[in-house]
Amino acid sequence: MKIDLTGKHALVGGSSKGIGEGIARELARSGASVTLMARSEDKLNNLLHQLEKRPGQQHRYICTDMADLERYKKDIREFVKSYPVDILVNNTPGPPPGFVTEVNDEDYGTAFDLLFRTICFTTMEVVPHMKEKGFGRIINVTSVTVKEPKPELVLSNTIRASIITWSKSLSQELGPHGITVNSILTGYFDTERLEEVNRKKSERSGKSMVTLQKEMADQNSLHRIGEPREYGYLVSFLASDKAAYLTGTAIPLDGGYLKGV
Repeated sequence: MKIDLTGKHALVGGSSKGIGEGIARELARSGASVTLMARSEDKLNNLLHQLEKRPGQQHRYICTDMADLERYKKDIREFVKSYPVDILVNNTPGPPPGFVTEVNDEDYGTAFDLLFRTICFTTMEVVPHMKEKGFGRIINVTSVTVKEPKPELVLSNTIRASIITWSKSLSQELGPHGITVNSILTGYFDTERLEEVNRKKSERSGKSMVTLQKEMADQNSLHRIGEPREYGYLVSFLASDKAAYLTGTAIPLDGGYLKGV
């Protein structure tokens, strides 16, 4: 099946590394013009020159910080005025790991701004163009922990779960306009975020990083950690005309980690 996103403009959050980078690379390979978005300008500029580029594609980047909500709003609002978005990939940085007894009310507020308010704001900024065009794809990067919470990731567990129900509601509103809204429940992928989580677990447990990664891999049916490019394959499909009848879903991409039916 050939995925062709020629003529479409995709905005990909958190795309200077990890899953976001994998998504951006695959969308570009599928023909979309990709706007990268992250806070490290050096990494953005480096990746920008690595993206596959065909005639007609115009890749660019936005250097902004999702942790600074007011600045982020200003940057996105100005960008969308000049560059309407057809495909929005809401991918936010993960909040710090921590157990319920280790976080406080302020931590929850910070995580809510980072994981939820940024997504809501960005989505509402791009929706008018999508409605006018009669086409739009909104894809939210979430986590398997919304179904099987990890005690040490309480901030992520809690806030990302709200994205799933919000997305379902939004899909019902936007469906008549030809706009789909889907979420991906992310399993274990080879990223700096995974390394950060394992480093903290290593400090607590005394287990080596190698041991922890193997234990993670053995929790899914394939007994391996996913590669970011594999994430990009699913996003490219969801962004395409091939997925026009698929909306309101929360799709596990986890190598069989979730055991529930």
